[in-house]
Amino acid sequence: MSGRTDGREVFEYALLRVVPRVERGEQINAGVVVYCRAQSFVAARTHLDEARLLALDPEADVAGVRAALAAVENVCCGGERAGQAAGDDAGRRFRWLVAPRSTVVQPGPVHTGLTRDAEAETERLLDLLVR
Repeated sequence: MSGRTDGREVFEYALLRVVPRVERGEQINAGVVVYCRAQSFVAARTHLDEARLLALDPEADVAGVRAALAAVENVCCGGERAGQAAGDDAGRRFRWLVAPRSTVVQPGPVHTGLTRDAEAETERLLDLLVR
């Protein structure tokens, strides 16, 4: 095999998980972050199933979780909405977002794949793994 990808580029992605009570370890998938270096692309798409979240923790801070998920999307967008990450390139923003943390919204492990269209891949992964 010659290493050809037939126009497809390597991309990386991580799920965004909501862990309402860290000590219990229960979680739901609530989004995906996708990065494709060749396309200088980074994006996050989120979908919070409020009923599932409240089933895990009836006292969950739904507004706080929504704000944390929106913050991830804003960092991906860059510019003023990204806050301190505004000047960082797409790869650096992705690496910061997927760094392990022990908050209510956590990134999962990073996975890789091949795609021709990173934007479409983001939507496909959201539908497949989150919704």
